[in-house]
Amino acid sequence: MSGWCAIVLALAAFSGVVRANDLSVNEQLLAAARSNDEAGVTRALDAGAAVDSRNRIGDTALISACKKGLTPMARVLIDHGANVSQADVQGVTPLMAAAFGGYEELVALLLAHHADVAGADRVGKTAIEYAAGLGHTAVVQQLLDAGVDVNAVYHNHLTALMWAAGYNQIQTVSLLLARGAKRDMRDDRGLTAKDIADQTGSKQVALVLSKQ
Repeated sequence: MSGWCAIVLALAAFSGVVRANDLSVNEQLLAAARSNDEAGVTRALDAGAAVDSRNRIGDTALISACKKGLTPMARVLIDHGANVSQADVQGVTPLMAAAFGGYEELVALLLAHHADVAGADRVGKTAIEYAAGLGHTAVVQQLLDAGVDVNAVYHNHLTALMWAAGYNQIQTVSLLLARGAKRDMRDDRGLTAKDIADQTGSKQVALVLSKQ
């Protein structure tokens, strides 16, 4: 390697160190969470980072961990006092993020620390609506076990059953019916869960909902 190349590489490495050192401990925490770097998260917290620091879209380190399904990292953050119900600028909470991903262990952790199960994001959706529409049946069951009303009415008068029906989530629909979901409830268009299933071509669910 020529002397010039060695100097260039050394300067680049030094520049990288300077940039890393220029980050505040809060920025280091958020960067580590985005990079799946649990050790980096711990170092930033130990250096005094505020556990509920937020980036420009409002994500905390805990929200980032929940979006990625990183239960050990989430546990570290919660043990350091992270707010389990802090939402980002779109209203998405850690529980919504975990429910969207179908991360059962994370959902259990958040529920054990009393995460808000009723919170809605800016489009009016809740954790159980995300889980139902995506067919994360185990997560739906966890939320029902945590006290979510199986017949709760959400934005546009939709229920969890309607969300599951619209996406042909047969297992989730079966669970909701077994837990007492009502077939005859109607959304703000006057549609029942079966009507929605018919409209979206969700044939398996439409057949189940046709049975009495």
